[in-house]
Amino acid sequence: MSNSMHEIEAELIEIPLHFETQTYGDVFKSKNNKTLKETMQSKRYDSLAESITKNYFQDLDTNLGDFLFQLKNAGDEFYKKFLNKYGDLKYSLFSLKNEHHHTLKGVYFYYLNDELKYVGRCKDSMQKRVNNGYGKISPKNCFIDGQSTNCKVNALVTKHKDSIALKIFVMSDNKAIEVLESRLICEIEPVWNGRK
Repeated sequence: MSNSMHEIEAELIEIPLHFETQTYGDVFKSKNNKTLKETMQSKRYDSLAESITKNYFQDLDTNLGDFLFQLKNAGDEFYKKFLNKYGDLKYSLFSLKNEHHHTLKGVYFYYLNDELKYVGRCKDSMQKRVNNGYGKISPKNCFIDGQSTNCKVNALVTKHKDSIALKIFVMSDNKAIEVLESRLICEIEPVWNGRK
């Protein structure tokens, strides 16, 4: 581990998490604000247009979430083409246990059994980052134009919730937060920050 990290660890504040539910899945199925046809109007899905026209034209007026869930239930893997790499995993609802941690900002760290796994930055508030981000996966997060990192981190935290710890190095300067996060990721290469 880098010298920078050893100096920081002495000043880390642990932020306990509260898990509100058991795991749940198929979050993507609740995205029903558009039909398949309306979704296909986005350039993001251009690469799927030919397959949709050829194989699923009869479903164009079906709500997107319903359409994808039907495909999944039928064993048709095509539904995954709409989702990001982490868009169909098991998630949980979690939040900050103590309100006095809500307004903290800085560089935060997820540890698994005391081993650093993830480094991130928070320039607004940990309440927003955790309670409204990682800890609560919305259907839109699951799609290729959604927040794949939120899905990934939630699924990993959920999988290891009995051994996970969230800590923060409190900082106030947003530019310094960005610089430190970037430097630590480059130096340490935490496994959860990787593209795998």
